[in-house]
Amino acid sequence: MFTGIITGVGRIAALDALGSSLNHGKRLHIEAPPGYLNDVGLGDSIALNGACMTVTSLDLPAQQFTIDISAESLARTTGLAQIGTRINLEKALRASDRLGGHIVSGHVDGVGTVTRFAQIGESWELRVMAPPQLGKYLAYKGSITVNGVSLTVNQVQDHADGCEISINLIPHTVDHTALGSLMAGAAVNLEIDTVARYVERMLGATQTPSPEPVA
Repeated sequence: MFTGIITGVGRIAALDALGSSLNHGKRLHIEAPPGYLNDVGLGDSIALNGACMTVTSLDLPAQQFTIDISAESLARTTGLAQIGTRINLEKALRASDRLGGHIVSGHVDGVGTVTRFAQIGESWELRVMAPPQLGKYLAYKGSITVNGVSLTVNQVQDHADGCEISINLIPHTVDHTALGSLMAGAAVNLEIDTVARYVERMLGATQTPSPEPVA
């Protein structure tokens, strides 16, 4: 479980193939900020650009850790397969931590496309075109996770090819996450609000099974 509050920005330092076919995944070597791994152990969960991954090895002197990512996960996410890429990091939530953003599972629901990223006043406007199937989960002032960052939706526009959302980024978010390097055309990982997911399921369950007859 995560909150969408980024705790560090890392970098993909190296990639190793886990096999020779397209069905094999990759091993990512992640360079973390100084001191970031001091309380991390093997098997811990860390979200990389919003995708929950498991720490498989630690190199504290080099401030690096590795994760193994499957071909399935690589196919359903973006930004996790290129050396040098800056990525948002968040350690898993502890029971005693503050829920500063919103409830985030670390499971990417779809990949969106940045349609606009421009400075307006002291802030930045980020527009993202989400896949059509995610549109029903997106609402004005609702929550969305973009590359692991918990954000508030300011505007929603439905289109034939998807749902475009507008988000305001304050300077702190731009400076302390990897979102500042986005540009129009970039692909981003999206996770919808968990509450919206359950509401949709409950509203869709319109028929109640008839009780079994009693003998």
